[in-house]
Amino acid sequence: MTLFGNNGSKPLMVDIEIDGGSLTLEQAISIANGESTAALSKESRDNMLQSRAAVEEIVRSGDTVYGINTGFGAMSSVRIEEEEIEALQENLVRSHACGVGERMEPEHVLLMMVLRANSIAKGCSGSRPEVVDLILSMVNYRISPEVPRIGSLGASGDLAPLSHMALSMMGEGKCSINNNGIWETRSSKDALSEAGLLPIKLQAKEGLSLINGTSQMCAFLTIAILNMEMLSFAADASMACSLEAIQGSQRPFDPRIQASRPQFGQAVSAARILELLSESEISSSDANYEKVQDAYSFRCAPQVHGPAIDLLRETRRMLEIEINSATDNPLVFVERGNSEIISGGNFHGQNLAIASDAIAIACHELASISERRINQVLDPRWTNQNAFLAKREGLENGLMIVQYVAAAIISELNLLAAPATTSNVPVSMGKEDHASMGSTGCYRALRSSILLSQVLANEMLCSSVALDGIEKKAGKGVSKIHKWVRTMVPPLEGDRTMTDECEALSEAIVNGRLSNIFR
Repeated sequence: MTLFGNNGSKPLMVDIEIDGGSLTLEQAISIANGESTAALSKESRDNMLQSRAAVEEIVRSGDTVYGINTGFGAMSSVRIEEEEIEALQENLVRSHACGVGERMEPEHVLLMMVLRANSIAKGCSGSRPEVVDLILSMVNYRISPEVPRIGSLGASGDLAPLSHMALSMMGEGKCSINNNGIWETRSSKDALSEAGLLPIKLQAKEGLSLINGTSQMCAFLTIAILNMEMLSFAADASMACSLEAIQGSQRPFDPRIQASRPQFGQAVSAARILELLSESEISSSDANYEKVQDAYSFRCAPQVHGPAIDLLRETRRMLEIEINSATDNPLVFVERGNSEIISGGNFHGQNLAIASDAIAIACHELASISERRINQVLDPRWTNQNAFLAKREGLENGLMIVQYVAAAIISELNLLAAPATTSNVPVSMGKEDHASMGSTGCYRALRSSILLSQVLANEMLCSSVALDGIEKKAGKGVSKIHKWVRTMVPPLEGDRTMTDECEALSEAIVNGRLSNIFR
């Protein structure tokens, strides 16, 4: 399939068809990052035309239906005349585009747009196919509306953020365009024009369909989940490296222990750690291990890492359902030529909010146990090396402050782990009296995942320096990780600033480069 702008310019080959029911997290990210292009499927186009016909029939008949010919929220009892319906939708977008705070990253906005397009493409929103066509064209041509991050309560849909998106579709507000990898600001009108696209004139219900959904929440949580899937493996990898650094015992990871408590995530974590330690000449698998037992941060790693693995499995399942759902209100249902428009609450993001709370807690716990392992790797009582792995103990400080930084991050994560779901604030004169605060929670989960990557990076850095001081051969997987770390972090020959190295390692971990060395 070939995609064109409204005036036929800039042809693009389409890689992924958007149908409202089969989009994966990886596909959504690929489209948002410009690695793939997308267009509305024929089946979805037909479904949208059917639901659109139902909306237009309401307009013609004059029947009172929320979102089509009424006010919104607490003003839903106010009837709007037919000649004012288009103005109603434009006013809705303009008035709701009042977000504040830092601007969302352009790629995050594009991901939000992909998810909104897929939701509307399900054919229950009553919008014309042209609405989805424009969203996807903007994404394909890397036109990212300027969207302030703060403004959604996660219950009436992500109203303010999505309104800024819709505003740009109307040719108002500002956009960023990607020019050879550099984001440049344009007026929305100019950005659309440069791509051969025309602003849309919203018709009945279309403004509401664009802004009344969980797409910002889903965008933040999608990135958080994909980050965490990388970090879950990194947590096991950094743990294995640290175990070698203190010359600890492998026995707690024995499959028989995991089988006696058959939790899926725990078994996965233990198996990964054992595999990374295979063929080790350092860590002990002997029952006569002279230390008898290692600290909890080593011995109980599968029991701490495992629940995060279980949580990620369930959250991904829920999220992939959510991004393939109709989440606006009201919804249009067409069956055997008959149509019905029903008001409900699919815009409420409680499922996303609760999951985001759990993800933030998981990030804190994985970081907390990682920091405890750093402490031991830097302690001569456990490594039989110099304090803080300094070359000249006392004169040099070695990696002392690397642990301090990890501890400071734990404090940040502790604050972020406070639940977002418990901060309900009723709005719209009490008509919307319960909010999930899911957007706040999902963004917090994303931030937490980035902070976790930094703690794990610090642990790997410390264990790699410790491994430099051990003559015995490390496990097969640990050796591979050690060499990989050394491609970004040179051996410690004396005190030096570590910021750039820690950040480069953190970025490489969260971007999946660590996982890639085992593929």
